Amino acid sequence: MESQVLSFQNFHAYFSEQEILKGINLDLEKNRITAIMGPSGCGKTTLIRSINRMHELTPGARSSGRVLLSGEDLYKMPAMLVRRRIGMVFQRPNPFPIMNIYENVVSGYTLNGIRKSRVELDSLVEETLRKVGLWEEVKEHLHKRGTFLSGGQQQRLCIARSLALKPEVLLLDEPTSALDPKATARIEELVVELAKEVTIVMVTHNIAQAARISDFTAFLYLGELVEYGQTEKLFTVPKDKRTEEYLSGKFG
Repeated sequence: MESQVLSFQNFHAYFSEQEILKGINLDLEKNRITAIMGPSGCGKTTLIRSINRMHELTPGARSSGRVLLSGEDLYKMPAMLVRRRIGMVFQRPNPFPIMNIYENVVSGYTLNGIRKSRVELDSLVEETLRKVGLWEEVKEHLHKRGTFLSGGQQQRLCIARSLALKPEVLLLDEPTSALDPKATARIEELVVELAKEVTIVMVTHNIAQAARISDFTAFLYLGELVEYGQTEKLFTVPKDKRTEEYLSGKFG
């Protein structure tokens, strides 16, 4: 049996009095890609923001239930430790604009006061940029700001920034929605490769993308987890009529 790395147990999330997530029970497998799908406003982004405790940064936000990381309750850990163990990449590439490429990659260490020697940082930068297929493209330009890069390169830099802290889980919130088809294909190839060493949870509106690269899919509707299972099975023989209607384009 594959080991579970993340587990939601009767998890509810709220903004003020509005319930956004309604009693989510979900176990996610280690070193697999899980796609989170559903129509706009169904709670997808709230779900992944709850995994790295960013949900609670919004005024009026609260939650109940548990989220476990390798058996440990995330909500009983220091939030900064959670965000070191769980990386996140956002919809639009967001390299820190005042930092150069090198500084962006190591920012998780410098901003959190984690001391590393220059030799260690140099090695970390090269290793991480190689993982995202960016080293050969930028090795002569490490002193330039990350905003000098193309959109696809910036997104790979943001992934490298998250990977540098060696997280157990990587959260991707619509990571290719702002990219052209060529850059999207490179990110998809990268995500599949990265899943060999890190568990990936990806929000996507792109049904074809989920079918191409995810191992498992969770379908949310109006804050409820309607269906979860292996992607191929869920896409071909969905158990719930709402899942079938969403996949066939009847709503979304």
